[in-house]
Amino acid sequence: MSAPVTRHLSIRGRVQGVGFRNYLEYKAQQLSLSGWVRNHRDGSVEAVVRGTPEKVDAFIECARRGPRAAQVSGIEVRVEAGEYVTFETRPTA
Repeated sequence: MSAPVTRHLSIRGRVQGVGFRNYLEYKAQQLSLSGWVRNHRDGSVEAVVRGTPEKVDAFIECARRGPRAAQVSGIEVRVEAGEYVTFETRPTA
């Protein structure tokens, strides 16, 4: 089994008011990933996700598409450090 990895995502586009955070939380739970997601006042969504490389890659692909009403215009993925037990939605930053 592969060692867990952690990735930090910054997602831009029409990603607020369309259920994006709920969508990512649902996908993280489906994939048994940990981390968090939150909105930013600038209209973007930020997420940190931890799990096996394959599952994290699958999550990132879901984030690139987003829920049906979303329009993702860009996503930045960075390597992150951190341990997380569950996946949660955090308050807007």
